[in-house]
Amino acid sequence: MNNSIKRIGVFTSGGDAPGMNACIRAVVRTAIYEGKKVSGILHGYQGMIDGNIIDMNSRSVSNILQLGGTILKTARCLDFRTPEGRKKAYDNITAQGIDALVAIGGDGTFTGAEVFSREYDIPVVGVPGTIDNDLYGSDFTLGYDTANNTVIDAIDKIRDTAASHDRLFFIEVMGRDSGCIALNCGIAGGAEAILLPEKETGIDELIQKLENAAKDKKTSTIVIVAEGDKNGGAYNVAKRVQEKFDFYDAKVTILGHLQRGGSPSSFDRVLASRLGFGAVKRLLRGETRIMVGLRGNDIVTTPLEVALRSKEFKLADDMIEMMNVLAI
Repeated sequence: MNNSIKRIGVFTSGGDAPGMNACIRAVVRTAIYEGKKVSGILHGYQGMIDGNIIDMNSRSVSNILQLGGTILKTARCLDFRTPEGRKKAYDNITAQGIDALVAIGGDGTFTGAEVFSREYDIPVVGVPGTIDNDLYGSDFTLGYDTANNTVIDAIDKIRDTAASHDRLFFIEVMGRDSGCIALNCGIAGGAEAILLPEKETGIDELIQKLENAAKDKKTSTIVIVAEGDKNGGAYNVAKRVQEKFDFYDAKVTILGHLQRGGSPSSFDRVLASRLGFGAVKRLLRGETRIMVGLRGNDIVTTPLEVALRSKEFKLADDMIEMMNVLAI
């Protein structure tokens, strides 16, 4: 055990994700069990710069396991991108006795943590908390499963009304750079077409799919559009398709931030607990600048700089092929 660590600071940053609270709970209680003190940093990196830091104990995290969002709040922080901002953050956390950090968030969070740790030689372990599931080194990120369940529930409900009115629905889901939610939920929801940032699907190709669906006498059609699709989002896609199909009654639904909210699923609660527990254990073993993640059924570690290489993360080829096969 690394006895030089006396107080661990935990914070959430970037977009919130269901399961963050369960992870905070695991970090706090594991650290206390190991004889360490814990501080909660409110509003992420902005809280470091503002000195918005609180002491936490075991009761601080009672009855939060089932809550969506994050009790520590989150914020974007441009000041942390500057050396002056990071120096102020370091002065504030060291004044509070914090000598190690657990950062819960996505790629922006990890980028800041990696730079900060190198500049000031402060141990840091990252926990992947983002509904986009787009970090290399973990099969699943916190909130992804819950977001999927939320989207699938919405698709099922929209399918009911689409079938009743013989309508074509375009459903836009989150995923500026990653099509994980769109692909997974499109397959689970029986979508006739899925538009992804990673795969350029032209309007002509989409129209051909819709023509084939019409010829097969499909009475309702669902098209899932990731927000980062190259065609410009669901409204733009719907407009261009409507110009070709005047007989379709096309509707658009943007699910938006609905996908981030809600009580975390059982899977996300357990994953969050395992990753929070693992993050503290790794810190106390002297490991730093790593991300804890799930591979298969094992908690593994990946260097932060590797986890941030989005080019190494890609959608499963069989899923890409399957989305076309199962939509006929």
